[in-house]
Amino acid sequence: MSKKVKYASDSGSYQTSIMVKSVLIFIVLVLLTIICLGPILVLVINATRSNAQIIESGVSFLPGTMAIKNFKTLMNDGLYSAFYHPLIGLKNSLIIAGSCCALTVFFSGLTAYGLVVYDFKMSGPMFTFILAVMMVPTQVTSVGFLNMIVKMGLVDSYIPLIIPSIAAPAIVFFMRQYMLSSFPLDIIEAARIDGSNEFRTFLTISIPMMKPAFAVQAIFAFISKWNDYYTQALVLVSGKTEQLTMPMIVQKVVALDRVVDLGANNMAITLSIIPVVIIYLVLSKFIIAGVAAGGVKE
Repeated sequence: MSKKVKYASDSGSYQTSIMVKSVLIFIVLVLLTIICLGPILVLVINATRSNAQIIESGVSFLPGTMAIKNFKTLMNDGLYSAFYHPLIGLKNSLIIAGSCCALTVFFSGLTAYGLVVYDFKMSGPMFTFILAVMMVPTQVTSVGFLNMIVKMGLVDSYIPLIIPSIAAPAIVFFMRQYMLSSFPLDIIEAARIDGSNEFRTFLTISIPMMKPAFAVQAIFAFISKWNDYYTQALVLVSGKTEQLTMPMIVQKVVALDRVVDLGANNMAITLSIIPVVIIYLVLSKFIIAGVAAGGVKE
């Protein structure tokens, strides 16, 4: 009888411990969600408020009624309309970010595939070199990069913004780690026995199996290139209207100090993040599917 009571007591304390841990984890996740989404929520709400309302109370969780007016200010006010052309900015940013995202993810996955699937002596030193390159900030190489594109006559061209994205050390690192943890090499051997060449194996077998990794890195690559004002301003020096990207347009809006309209500024920033949200919503299903597949054991 005493053993049953002791067992019931231990079971009850264990369940209580699990419940406490679950509550603590839930609270931490809620706090992280608020920290991550809070600024975006404030940004979107401020895009619907007037300049006076924002100055009076900078933070509000109740949307206003000035969204259309703020948008009209951006489109029709002479100070903003001289350079605020959202369709041109969206088109240029989509061309640059979309092309960079595709090249980055494909060639990074191909590089990681080669490092994991092929067993050769230089694989270790090559991976170490990739890690070393990953540690070098973009700003350190800016002077040499600018001199090179000037000598090649590529200033005011999208080519130096897109082609270098083929080399993405950080994404190669994450792709390689993903393949080491969850990529079955036996399938590659089976494909070789069946007569499939290496490139076809990568395209038809490896890429479908690595969809979650490709989706995650595509989100990161797209967001990184979409927000890359530094490199775009470095290369597109003439500032021609037809070449402006969304980060460059938003920077012009925020830097306008003759007449400051915080409502219009927040509206411009809000409109610039819509494509990023859409890309995340489109690719998030692959992330969820990958997590679900990883949680099932045979």
